[in-house]
Amino acid sequence: TDIKRVVAYSTLSQLGYMVMAIGFGASAAGIFHLFTHAFFKALLFLGSGAIIYACHHEQNIFRMGGLRKHLPITHLTMLIACIAIAGIPPFAGFFSKDEILFETFAGGHMALWIVGSITAAMTAFYMFRLLFLTFYGKFRGDPHAWDHAHESPKSMTIPLMILALLSFVGGWIGIPKVL
Repeated sequence: TDIKRVVAYSTLSQLGYMVMAIGFGASAAGIFHLFTHAFFKALLFLGSGAIIYACHHEQNIFRMGGLRKHLPITHLTMLIACIAIAGIPPFAGFFSKDEILFETFAGGHMALWIVGSITAAMTAFYMFRLLFLTFYGKFRGDPHAWDHAHESPKSMTIPLMILALLSFVGGWIGIPKVL
């Protein structure tokens, strides 16, 4: 239920992806995922901080909701981060997760490929759950927090926007040359 813990625990599954890749000899894919993961995970942590700041230190996602009205920049950047970590093309996480899953499948590690695919689906589920509980529906928290919820200052939103851009294009470095 704690927004920071959801993001922190998701780091464990992403580290599992990296260790799995390195464990069966796809070190480049594991390091590539470390590279792309840095962008969207930093964005998720900073975005969570902006949400906590806006909600007067509330961290329970079940006491949030409807915040996209008050936090449009934070909403958009968190949406980008969730798309990236879910591995949806053409965002950064797609390229690195796809590379790991491809190497796993091509190497004949079917059990690991199945576990990796299930883990990718679970990651998408719980990250979009966080997004929807935080930004959509009705606000479920303290009415005082709703009345005073506001977007963070530029010193917080500009880094969010930069990380959102990198979460989008960061995986393109791994696109192989065709010509």
